[in-house]
Amino acid sequence: MSYQNALELNKGPQLGSKSPRGTGSVATDEDHHPALLENQLCVGDFLKIQSAFEPSEPCQTICMSREEFMQRMTEIVGWGTKEEYGEFFDKVDVAQDGFINWDKLTSFMLLALHENDERAKATVVPQWKDFELLPTKHKDIIQKVIFLKSSSRYLTISKEGLLGVWGENLKLQETFPITSDATKLKHLWVTSMVSLENINKIAVAFTSKEICFYDLLSKGEFPCQYKLQGLKGTPICMEYWYDVLDANESILSFGDITGKVQAIVFTMALISLFERPANAHEDEEATVTINWAELLSGYHKCCYILQHNLHHGDWVRQVTYSASLDAIISSTTNNTNTVVLAWREKSKKPLKMTSFNVAEGIHAFDYHSRLNLIATAGINNKVCLWNPYVVSKPVGVLWGHSASVIAVQFFAARKQLFSFSKDKVLRLWDIQHQLSIQRIACSFSKSQDFRCLFHFDEAHGRLFISFNNQLGRLAMKSEAGKRVKSHKKAVTCVLYNSVLKQVNISCLDYDRSPQMVFLHPQLVLHIVARSTFTNRPTKYAVSLSPSPRTVIAADFDAYIPLDSLLQAKAPT
Repeated sequence: MSYQNALELNKGPQLGSKSPRGTGSVATDEDHHPALLENQLCVGDFLKIQSAFEPSEPCQTICMSREEFMQRMTEIVGWGTKEEYGEFFDKVDVAQDGFINWDKLTSFMLLALHENDERAKATVVPQWKDFELLPTKHKDIIQKVIFLKSSSRYLTISKEGLLGVWGENLKLQETFPITSDATKLKHLWVTSMVSLENINKIAVAFTSKEICFYDLLSKGEFPCQYKLQGLKGTPICMEYWYDVLDANESILSFGDITGKVQAIVFTMALISLFERPANAHEDEEATVTINWAELLSGYHKCCYILQHNLHHGDWVRQVTYSASLDAIISSTTNNTNTVVLAWREKSKKPLKMTSFNVAEGIHAFDYHSRLNLIATAGINNKVCLWNPYVVSKPVGVLWGHSASVIAVQFFAARKQLFSFSKDKVLRLWDIQHQLSIQRIACSFSKSQDFRCLFHFDEAHGRLFISFNNQLGRLAMKSEAGKRVKSHKKAVTCVLYNSVLKQVNISCLDYDRSPQMVFLHPQLVLHIVARSTFTNRPTKYAVSLSPSPRTVIAADFDAYIPLDSLLQAKAPT
């Protein structure tokens, strides 16, 4: 994908104008700084400058001194002061030869455009630190990762019922089984977990067709306050939403293996999720058992049930409630009724149903309320973008994955989309242009048979990817401002060669061979020195020999003759 350069060749002023200032040119400096002359030159201006350097003979090269350049440019271009063209000349003549030609000028402009293009990309495409596997104690598949805003902690839960509590720095603080009944854990699995953030609780679903609600405010292990029993199918996915303006209003939606999508709509969540039976113990630590039939009958006045069975027996893989649509969205891997939207109509209790079909089905979806788009992770290797009100066909198709897409999630702040495929390729998409702007292919896990969990914590810039019982993290690098770095690692030495008019720069990358960069005017040569480097911290010194055409790299057994370096090609 190509981005608009921060340093852009604008279309320039109209004929007869003396200066392009105020005509919409794009400058790279801060708004309070005056625009640089080279940032205001348009294509027409460069054509005029080129004509001044055109020789009368084919083999001739026209060079200009500083005074000549200042005089001729003010006359030929028709705007700008001599002082501005003098400053422009000094930037082009980095070797201080006292003259420039057309090649030097265009090389300078290309490098400036490249640097600003890199700067513009850095603000659009996130930069990531190295992928890191976090030390966990989970022995089975990790089912969910959630962040608790109230306590700035992460929670992870695995299939065997082990709950992990992590600090904001991702240090594992403690682990404990989610239920104290150790014998029961052998006969059930945890399928999902959600955070009830407005009331400081979590809900955990089990294969025993139960949903248990745990209090997070208790010290030590989290006690179970409510146990919802009697569900007709095993819940395998859950999602929770609450109204930030009225925290009493909240919805717990879940889907099961029979194809049912169900939602508990709480109306007094801050007071109580369910009504306590008359014979319940006064002890607040005691677990209150709630039967699903009681909720269906309307016995509990503080909540009511919404449900549908449009998936017709297919496992519901994902479910969520969208407040902006006022609809429950759910999906399966079937190609019929793949994604179902159950619209709430407050005047009528039955849900209004719409659905769209996706060839071969999908693994997951995500909804962006501001863009009003649903992204689906297709089993057919495609990521589709849907308007929830148009079910006939997608409004966009993102091509690029060569394996089944297993996860999608919007990067809401940047209007971008993550997608992750079965072959462990992560892509970032620009939604507006529907193009892939980043591809990361890493050997996250050597196993080809794995269950994957994908979760992007946008607030902290952390991307979590789990492979069975392993949990990995990709962390975004912090914004480094507008400066473009020439090296990824620390620069260890800088020397100027007055004979060759070069700046020799060395940097140290402990993961690879030592690298050197030779800067000739508008030419960069990357040299990897041959050495016996053994991944150990050490001092690295670079020096010029008595013959300035030779560089000596100390402590690395590297001896580099520059005669051969001058014939090297610049990196692409």
